[in-house]
Amino acid sequence: MRPLSSTEPADPWPGTIWDMVEDIRSAGWSLEHLDRIWAHADRIGTAALMIVQGGRVIASRGDVTRRYLCHSIRKSFLSALIGTHRGDDAIDLSLTLDTLGIDDREGLSEREKQATIYDLLTARSGIFHPAGYETAWMKSLKPPRHAHAPGTAWCYSNWDFNALGTIYTQLTGLGIHAAFRDRIAAPLGMQDFRLDAEQADGWLRPDPCSVHPAYPFRMSTRDLARFGLLFLRDGRWGDREVVPQNWVAASVLPYSDAGPRGAYGYMWWVARQGIAFPGAIVPEGTYSAWGSGGHYCVVIPPLDVVIVHRADTDVKGQEIDRFQFGRLLALILDARRAGMAA
Repeated sequence: MRPLSSTEPADPWPGTIWDMVEDIRSAGWSLEHLDRIWAHADRIGTAALMIVQGGRVIASRGDVTRRYLCHSIRKSFLSALIGTHRGDDAIDLSLTLDTLGIDDREGLSEREKQATIYDLLTARSGIFHPAGYETAWMKSLKPPRHAHAPGTAWCYSNWDFNALGTIYTQLTGLGIHAAFRDRIAAPLGMQDFRLDAEQADGWLRPDPCSVHPAYPFRMSTRDLARFGLLFLRDGRWGDREVVPQNWVAASVLPYSDAGPRGAYGYMWWVARQGIAFPGAIVPEGTYSAWGSGGHYCVVIPPLDVVIVHRADTDVKGQEIDRFQFGRLLALILDARRAGMAA
């Protein structure tokens, strides 16, 4: 990262490498409060942390080049990828599963097959069929099969998200990871993401319970920060529209109340009246992508800030829960408030 004086004009996007603010006090951050952030990060076992404001790095910790498993952040990647096709009409959100010929191992009922792509995108399909790559928490949320009609109830279910992966490939003829590389990673200049013969940072993960595989990703902290910044910049990267602005705006609307987790959009978590993470009151308009075990990409438009947090979930027992991260996020917001008040 290249140090950059806080008096130099900020570029809204990084170039081939990230610029780093040299004097965070002048940028409106408290150095003393930053020390508290690092102390808490060390206590909870944070593997990497990156704070970006105005397209420049305010502070970072850990190896931001290491490609960690993204877990459920993959869903926000697919949501963005679907958005890149809105101009070519390849994906009609009104199409039903029946029209698309989508089924599964246990068979879908005629009512379930009336679910639309839009229902799956907002996690409101009403389909509670077994799905792969689910955590224990996700399994605990599922009502009995056929408990709700499509579009009538929200449930954070991997069936919706995995089936959307199948539908994406069916409608576009593209593999999810190769399409992400070409349509998002390359335009953003991601420094570490690769999908070639030597390194594959994305793959399909089948499960015997369903015909719809999961689509895991690995990504470095600094590349994930670029993805968050893409949405903060309304889908633009430099002079190029990577994701349509109206898709970005629609993606982070609060379609469903998610209780203490805020609200839910198009496979993005959305703050609701300051509610998103326990122990932190976030500014209105905040939204985020989450991955189990402590992976977060938090976008805070009112502050022009992106925060990326990673945990080494390749090592058993290294998970960081949302309470621990909530406390860390509160400290980061405190550092910004104290810096602005100084």
